[in-house]
Amino acid sequence: MEIEIIEIPPIQLKWSEWTPWDSLKLNARIGGVKVPNKKSGVYEVKYRDCDERLTIGKASNLRRRIKRGLVEGKIPHSAGKKIHAYEDTSKIVVRWAVTDRPAAVEEELHRRHLNRFGKLPKYVKHT
Repeated sequence: MEIEIIEIPPIQLKWSEWTPWDSLKLNARIGGVKVPNKKSGVYEVKYRDCDERLTIGKASNLRRRIKRGLVEGKIPHSAGKKIHAYEDTSKIVVRWAVTDRPAAVEEELHRRHLNRFGKLPKYVKHT
C-alpha cells in the first residue's frame, strides 16, 4: 500500500465589502458595483443583519456568476432562482474574493459554516 501526504498551503482571501443585492443590478458604468470580470473566486450571500449565509459559492468568472446568474437571473443559478422566489432581496448583501483555488475555498467555507451553525447555508445542498 502506498501512502502519500498532501500538504495544502494557506489561501489568503481579500474580501470585497458587503454589497447590497440591489446595487449589483445596476450597470457599473452608471453607478452600479463593479465585480471582477474573468477572475475566479468565491462569494457569500446573507441578510444584512444576520451572520448565517444564504449561499456560499464558487465561480470561474465572478462577474458572470454573481451579476448575470445570481442577481439578474439571466443565466442559470439554482440559489439565485430560489433567493428571487423566497427572499427579500432588498435586505440581502453579497461579498466576493478572487482566488485561483475556488473549489478548495468553497469547501472550507462550507465546512466552517457547518461547524458554526450546524448546517450548510440555506441554499447549498452539498459541498
